[in-house]
Amino acid sequence: MTDNPRQLSDDELRALEEEYDPEARFRTVTRPVAILSGVILFLLSVYHFYTAGFGIPRATTHRGLHMGVSLFIVYLSFSSRAGNRHKTDGFAIYGVPVTDWVLAIGGAVSAFYVPWIYDQLAFRVGNPLPIDIVMGTVLLLALLEAVRRSMGWPLPVIALLFIAYAYFGRSMPGILVHPGADWATIINHLYLTSQGIYGTALGVIATYVFHFVLFGVMAQKIGLGQLFIDLATALTGRFAGGPAKVSVVSSAMLGTISGSSIANTVTTGALTIPAMIRIGFKRHFAAAVEAASSTGGQITPPVMGAVAFLMVEYLGIPLRTILIAAIVPAFMHFFGVLVQVHLEAKRLGIRGLRREELPKAGTVLREGWLSVLPLVLLVWMLMSGRTPFLSAFWAITACMFVYLVQRVMAAGLTGGIRETAEGIYEGFVAGARQSLAVTAAAALVGVVIGIVTLTGIGFKIAFMVTSLAQGWAISFHGVLAVLPFEIFSVQTLTLLFTLLMTAVVCVLMGCGVPTTANYIIMVAVAAPVLGMMNVEPLVAHFFVFYFGVLADVTPPVALAAYAGAGIAGANGFKAGNTAFRLSMGKALVPFVFVFSPSLLLVTQGFTLPDFLLAFAGSVLGIVALSAAITNWLMKPLTLPERVFLPISSLLMIAPELISTLIGAAVLGVIALRQYLAVNSDPKPVHGR
Repeated sequence: MTDNPRQLSDDELRALEEEYDPEARFRTVTRPVAILSGVILFLLSVYHFYTAGFGIPRATTHRGLHMGVSLFIVYLSFSSRAGNRHKTDGFAIYGVPVTDWVLAIGGAVSAFYVPWIYDQLAFRVGNPLPIDIVMGTVLLLALLEAVRRSMGWPLPVIALLFIAYAYFGRSMPGILVHPGADWATIINHLYLTSQGIYGTALGVIATYVFHFVLFGVMAQKIGLGQLFIDLATALTGRFAGGPAKVSVVSSAMLGTISGSSIANTVTTGALTIPAMIRIGFKRHFAAAVEAASSTGGQITPPVMGAVAFLMVEYLGIPLRTILIAAIVPAFMHFFGVLVQVHLEAKRLGIRGLRREELPKAGTVLREGWLSVLPLVLLVWMLMSGRTPFLSAFWAITACMFVYLVQRVMAAGLTGGIRETAEGIYEGFVAGARQSLAVTAAAALVGVVIGIVTLTGIGFKIAFMVTSLAQGWAISFHGVLAVLPFEIFSVQTLTLLFTLLMTAVVCVLMGCGVPTTANYIIMVAVAAPVLGMMNVEPLVAHFFVFYFGVLADVTPPVALAAYAGAGIAGANGFKAGNTAFRLSMGKALVPFVFVFSPSLLLVTQGFTLPDFLLAFAGSVLGIVALSAAITNWLMKPLTLPERVFLPISSLLMIAPELISTLIGAAVLGVIALRQYLAVNSDPKPVHGR
């Protein structure tokens, strides 16, 4: 296998994204169905664009319309079998099986039904009619199958397990037992109230997320993504391991407009992964760098996937507060990846890009500054307190204006207007299509949330977890009692074990469930756990979110890493393991901001000394851990150094001044020893 891999074509990259991202596996359709789907998707985007700027209708009507249209198109766009996307089995109409038409129409009608009878709901909730039960059952079945087609089995299986728990409550063991609910009660709660399918999750997708997905598509259309890659190359490409650092910085920039780990991996990795391999990085490492960097897009303001807007609804705080809180943790993630990339490049003696291979930052900005204006406008409006959907409306409008200017300058007035109209149509269709799977998933997650509120299982799980953590804490504290001083109190150990169990569950859930759905489920189940430990709500939500994101690079289902491995021609599992190692900074930081909430900047009791201590400790802790993992600081580490560096890292991320100083002293001694050793040895030190 050559060490100078060719760059993949657009078709090959699209096929790669479809292979690892179920949400992109659209079936091949005939021209009439393609036209029908395109027109409906375009009109859906137009509807959302209009309502963002001029007002959103009644919540249930808005959510039902959005879900009904999305379900209809899901069944036209996704085949019942992932490997059967290019052919049709059985009787079909315009290439789509009759059963899919039936499901599409049934799903749409049952979704529109609740808004249609909205004025009668006050008399129907708690006393549903037979037609209500039938319609609710149809919608539930349509959602289960729609999510299975567009995202796979895990989320439908979880939803079915929760429904079974509600139905068979009397047969549950121990503390999990509850009176149970018949089918009519379950459908009434999930379908006719705002606690289930038509709840907050679907509302956030329909009211906020759709607009920001559309903005991301339009921003890519005007060349903002390519501008980020070129600018990152100009700024960091000349340093050691240049293309790897370009990957980290460009992914951080791209994360401001796109929250999809796999799409970001494919977009930036198409350029950075071949360049990394060409200058000497191993294939699996190149894939891992891109995957680990791209997952950071989901935690990078201002878009943050869908989770920032869900936090707005759940916590009842302004979006700008959440965006400010996300700044430092996002920085820590990219800083952690960048440090490991730098140390790996130094260890292998890998150069940066040559001057002739680099674009000039001034030229890049001079030629592409117009593309940045919509993003600047979006951030300014969000931070000035405007509503998210109004901010998105003006940002999308700015994208269309910039696109018009670009096309007119390239093709003249008449040709430019025609190309602009075509481009806006394509962008609106693509934006709506990207929201299909997440809409179905959000509605189905509403089923899980509805069962939690119906049965009270969230607080039962919280009690079990905290009781188990307290037992472990008491036992471990007894072991530590042999020391002449106390390192951790029982309360601190209880919180630590609770966090560890919550983190493991988040990662396991994220192996098969998309980040947004994982976050919503874990907030319902795990947030009460952390609440019982007196963790501030904003901190608890961020903790759950960050570990859910980590699943994208956690084998065996590290989809972002597998996509990067596909570009690099590397072993996917090996790339996943390396990407997880590169993401260790992201795994450490959530523990820091639980024990020292000041790191999030906007928490209660924020003080500058606490923030500076936590920030400095996190930065130094990430450096120490990265050095231990890479086996390099300024030269190869000795065995004692490799043992003591992780210990110093843990000491520095602890929220205590004494422990931070002890950890920093250990790191300082090791760094000084390495510096003296390097300067006393005239031979170059690297492991090339």
